Order: sequence, then structure tokens, then C-alpha cells
Amino acid sequence: MLVCGDDGLAHRLAAELRGVYGEQVTLVVPASERSVRPPVVGRARAASAAWLDRMVSAAAGGRAGAGGPAGGERLVEAAEATEAVLADAGVERAAALALVYDDDETNIRAALTARRLNPRLRLVLRLYNRRLGQHIEELLDQAAALAAGDGSTSGSGSGSGFDASTTVLSDADTAAPALVASAVAGTSKVVQTDGLLLRAVERPPGGGASGLATLALLSASGNGTAGPDGSDPGGVEQGPELLPDAAAVRAAGERGTVVLEQVSYAGPSMSPGRNVVPPFASLFSRRLRWSLAGLVGCVAALAVALTVVTGEHPLYATYMTLLDLFAINDPALGASTGRQVLQLLAGLVGLLLLPVLLAAVLEALGTFRTASALRKPPRGLGGHVVLLGLGKIGTRVLTRLRELNIPVVCVESDPEARGLATARRLRVPVVLGDVTQEGVLEAAKVHRAHALLAVTSADTTNLEAALYARSVRPDLRVVLRLYDDDFATAVYRTLRAAHPQASTRSRSVSHLAAPAFAGAMMGRQILGAIPVERRVLLFAAVEVGGHPQLEGRTVGAAFRAGAWRVLALDTAASSGRREESAVEGAYEEVGAPSGLVWDLPDTYVLKGADRVVLAATRRGLAELLGRRAREGAGM
Repeated sequence: MLVCGDDGLAHRLAAELRGVYGEQVTLVVPASERSVRPPVVGRARAASAAWLDRMVSAAAGGRAGAGGPAGGERLVEAAEATEAVLADAGVERAAALALVYDDDETNIRAALTARRLNPRLRLVLRLYNRRLGQHIEELLDQAAALAAGDGSTSGSGSGSGFDASTTVLSDADTAAPALVASAVAGTSKVVQTDGLLLRAVERPPGGGASGLATLALLSASGNGTAGPDGSDPGGVEQGPELLPDAAAVRAAGERGTVVLEQVSYAGPSMSPGRNVVPPFASLFSRRLRWSLAGLVGCVAALAVALTVVTGEHPLYATYMTLLDLFAINDPALGASTGRQVLQLLAGLVGLLLLPVLLAAVLEALGTFRTASALRKPPRGLGGHVVLLGLGKIGTRVLTRLRELNIPVVCVESDPEARGLATARRLRVPVVLGDVTQEGVLEAAKVHRAHALLAVTSADTTNLEAALYARSVRPDLRVVLRLYDDDFATAVYRTLRAAHPQASTRSRSVSHLAAPAFAGAMMGRQILGAIPVERRVLLFAAVEVGGHPQLEGRTVGAAFRAGAWRVLALDTAASSGRREESAVEGAYEEVGAPSGLVWDLPDTYVLKGADRVVLAATRRGLAELLGRRAREGAGM
């Protein structure tokens, strides 16, 4: 396995491949990374941390680029994955290559070079631009197919039989649902990709296990509160039990559960032109709307009074009142005194209508003129989420929040940030300013907010904003994006001790994204990951064919406690190949656009042509892939 990158995701991915899947890994990182201790996932990955430390020590001792310790461990120092660097790293013999540089262009350039050097190589790219990623994926797959037609792809260089496919992932898209869930629901965890939305909710002991499936039993002595990167720093001795069987759920006792509560189709993202025309309520101010309502009430009252005075039909009285209002009716000479008084009052209301109509026109023109400008937080806003940072991660988080119809106020210091265009398109209020400056968070109405989500790229900025927000509102739910694990642990413990009644979460984007990238390198489509205390539960789409643990078995027999569990059948992938039987009548189809059938009966037999969605531990997924998971890898 070849991993190329320039930030913490590369180190975490290498640790995941080596520690969980037991793969031989070559890590290509810039020379500046040599003096920096790669971030790893706390105590749960002590073995992987030791391996990375050995690689860094070897690099510091002048052995970089050479063969590492036994088992094929290797570190190559290079600023970029050029053709020479890839050849030196052994791309021609590699089974899979992950390009996880922070720059999209760098990853694309290296992918094109790698595909030319090894057409049978499995490629995993980190790209933020999703549309460009789809085109690049098709291009590289086409190049691999042409090479296969020439008979040059008869198996991988490592003999593992990987197909030469290309997978494009985004760490921002992978981590955004978990960040949103932490801010909105506290303990809820979600996986959302391509319209598929999975919700996992922690329930207290005795809260029942109703839902599509019980995903985990929480630690017996823990409270299920996640610490940095989803861990519990409180020193829980008995870890969580992932994918328990029915007997374990019944014997759970005082242990909480994580239940799959809802599966639905989330729908596509908001289209760019959806909010071009502002709604009626945003065209006019509240004061102007009340003025118009008052004038309409006056007209109605005059029409009713005219009906009473003259005895005319209400519709005719309304018509005469409008004529008087617009001063186009004849004077009521010779009419009764009441009729004359009503005509004068109608004329007076008509005079009042002129400035109101003028104000309405000016406000509407001003609204259309400023429709492309950034909105300010409205005065009465409350119960919203304050989002700090509109970079790559912040933009994806903002999109997820708006898809869930959650009110958001963004704070960004850079007027040229990439997320400002998205905020403008979605008509989300934005406060431009440094969150460390006084008055910025107040302008975002943090004192009335539901949660604060700090996802800037600076740990100290996120921490300062969280501390200040807590000083304003001690019970505010806070979610921090912190890069350094040791720093995150110290911050989490301090905030938890200082504010025991408030919810505090610390998340690392690379920690949430690494399992998905590793699973894609192993040859399966990872839909997402859900952290459960110190462990991670993966959701993957797997072809049943070629997996003896699944093929020919019933859903109940295929379930292996603590390893994997079949959750759904993808009818779009296996259309026309399912048996027409009474079993279909037991299916409960949720989210027809995704083509997924949930609540499969335990008696349904999985066939080789089926494609299923399953929940699996990292070790269980490794076993399904035919790989030996390394013992003691924090599982």
C-alpha cells in the first residue's frame, strides 16, 4: 500500500492500513514532516503509533527512502509525488495508491502519472471538488479499461487481485455529517452520502432497542460521552461492544445502546438557482408588512360601514370604497351625511396608501439589489448553530445543516473564503470578523444559540472561541475541531470538569476520514463511519459474490456478532435478480430513490448477484476482504 500526503490524514491512513489491515505500507511525506510527530488516535492505536514513531526515528537517523524495519515498512521523503518519487516508492509493485495531499491539482497530477506507470493500480484520491472528482474518476477508470483490453492488467503487482478502479473521496464530506450531528444532537451520529442518511442515537440503559438495528452496547462504567476523536478520556476499563447479538442486547443490564433509528433519503443538495427570487416575507420589512395589513383592515372596515349606512350589497360597497380610495369616484353630493363622511375617510386612507406603496417599491428593489450580498443575523434569531470557519470543512458542514433546515449563523474572518459563495447562495447570515475580537460572537447571537461549532484550521482560535462562548453562556453545546490529540484531550477534560452540565465534543477530521480512505484502498465502497467511544463502526456497500461469509447464507446466518451485520439490500444493483417470493412482501422500503430495502428478514438468502449495505468493525471488514487484521490494533 502506497500513501502520499502532506498532512495528518496521510499518517492516520498509514496507521490504519498497517495497524488494522496488517498491510505493508510505504508513506511518502514532505521532509518537513520528519520533525513533527504524526498525529494518531490516542490509546486505541498504540501499536500504530509505535510504528509511525519508528518510521520517523528512522528518517531522523538518515534511513529515509530506504527499506524500513521488517515487514516492508518504509518512509520516503518528497515534497510531491512526481514520477521519480513514485517509481522509487514502488508504485509498479503496489496494490493500491492513496493520494491525500491537501491540494486537488497535486493529487490529480500524481494520479495521472501513477495510472500511466501502473495501469492495474487501485487509486484513491482526496478531492474537494466533487464534480471534478467524478470526471477524473471516469477518466482514470477508462484509462485502466483500455489498458486491460491490451491484456496488461492480469492481476496486481502484489498478487492480491485488486481491480484497477478509481475512488474519489473527500475528507470534508466524510467528516461533515458527524460534526453536524455532534452540534445538533450531541450524542447522535450520522452517515450521509449520495442521499443516504443513517442516524445512530445513543439511548440510556433501559431505554429500549427499537429501531432498525442495535449497533453497539456502550461501556458499562462509561456514560457514552465522546472525548477527543470520539474517545472517552475518563478511563473506562470495559470498552463498548460493537454489533452485539440478541442475547447480548437482552443481557445489557445497565449499559446504554447505540441504535440505528432512522434511514431516509436526504435528497440532493440545494441547487444554485433555488433562492434567486427571495420569498415574499424577505421582500418587505416587518414594519412595512404591518402598515399594509393596517391599510387593508381600514378598507375592509370602510366597506362594512358603507354597507350598513347605505344598505348596498357588500361587494358593491367594497367596489365603491376602492373608487373613493383611489379618488376616481364622483363626489357624494346629495347623499346622506354618513355616506359623505365615509367618502372623506376613504380619501384620507388613499393618501396614506401612497407613501406605503412607494416604500414597498423601494424596499423590494433594495432586496433584489442586495440578494447577492451577505445577510446579517436577524434581531429575533435564537436556537441556531453558530458556525466558525467557512473553509473546506466549514462549507460542507454548512451545506449539511441547511439540508436539515437548521438555522445557521456563520462567522468568517477572510472575506475571500471559499464558503462565502455557498452562504450567499443559501441566504445564510454571515458575520465577517475575527472571532477572537470582542463583539464578533455577540453579533452572531451566540447568547441565544443552540450550539457553537468551531471548525477553523487553528486549534487556538477554536479554543478561544469556545472559552469565550462558555463565559457568555455556560450551558452552550460546543463542538471543537482540534488537530493535536494530546491538546484535545487536555482541553476536553478541562472543559468537562469546568462545565459538567454542558455538552463538549472534540473531533478530528482526519480521524473520522481515515477509515473510509483505508476501506476504499482495500477495495470496497465505504459509505461512512460512526465513532462509538474509542472505536469506529464502518458502513460499507459490498458485493455478495466472492464472499463465502455472505454468499448462499441467510441474513441471520451471515450476521457475525462483533464483526459485521447486513443492514440493507441494494435493489438498484440487483434489480431483476431477486427471487419473486413472499419474502418481498416483508420488505420495508425506505427512501425509494436510493433503491435500498431495509428490515430484511433473517430468512432471506443472499445471492452472489446481490449488493448489500452492512455495518462492520474495522477488523470485521478486513476479514471480509480476505485480509488478516492485526491483533491488538485498538479493536
